[in-house]
Amino acid sequence: MIVIETIDAARRAIHALRKERRKGESASRVGFVPTMGYLHEGHASLIQKARVENEIVAVSIFVNPLQFGPNEDLARYPRSPKEDQTLCESLGVDVLFTPSVEAMYGHDEVFTRVHVDRLGDHLCGASRPGHFDGVCTVVSKLFHIIEPDAAYFGQKDAQQLRIIEQMVQDLSLPIEIVPCPIVREQDGLAKSSRNAYLSPAERKIAPEIYRTLQMIKKQIEEGEHRVLHLQREAIDRLQQFPGFKVDYLSFVDAKTLTPVDYIDTDRKILLAVAVYVGSTRLIDNVFIT
Repeated sequence: MIVIETIDAARRAIHALRKERRKGESASRVGFVPTMGYLHEGHASLIQKARVENEIVAVSIFVNPLQFGPNEDLARYPRSPKEDQTLCESLGVDVLFTPSVEAMYGHDEVFTRVHVDRLGDHLCGASRPGHFDGVCTVVSKLFHIIEPDAAYFGQKDAQQLRIIEQMVQDLSLPIEIVPCPIVREQDGLAKSSRNAYLSPAERKIAPEIYRTLQMIKKQIEEGEHRVLHLQREAIDRLQQFPGFKVDYLSFVDAKTLTPVDYIDTDRKILLAVAVYVGSTRLIDNVFIT
């Protein structure tokens, strides 16, 4: 595995590997997994899928300051560079790109941002203004550096995934976006780097987020389609647990990410939630079809 910290070196390494692993007339495929590090089984599942489907696998680890608000957890975001490198090597990663902030953005203010309209108006976008502009800017930049054939994203960040899909479509980027299922703990809690913030007591009750989503999905399958009723029941249940504060619990159209007021089983709907467990903000979702 090659560990690289600069943009030019990353481009050269990917180009050299493409030439080296070319098979006859068929170009070598590059699969790419962009991450912010502190890797867990969810990230590993993305890397493993990329390894199966591509001749070359690249992973980036970069805690992107553009996607953090002024009162968010950029400074204390968990980092484990040595463990991350060991995991990537064990999974057969070819190129690990670990740039500094200066390598990615220089020393001056960043004047150019990538904005996808409307898809960020609700859910996490409403709670974290500017967050998805930061995400799209760094992902677009990484795509131009690595030039992958396919990029792998987890469905836990469903709004992020949908926005990146739209960005790739609108900018005609020749990249396949591959959604990958949420990886969960045995008790149902979605794998997340921010789970490390939870106290033992908070970790014990955090799986109630997913249990609530499952409860609501079952009610829909049994014929309850009134969104306001389902929302009230879910929020009331979540707020019974000590330290829980619901940021949002929303039913949105899976394509437009706009809220729906009735469950129409003829279209795909995303039930998404963000909950503060103590001071830790956790997100989760399920699809309803």
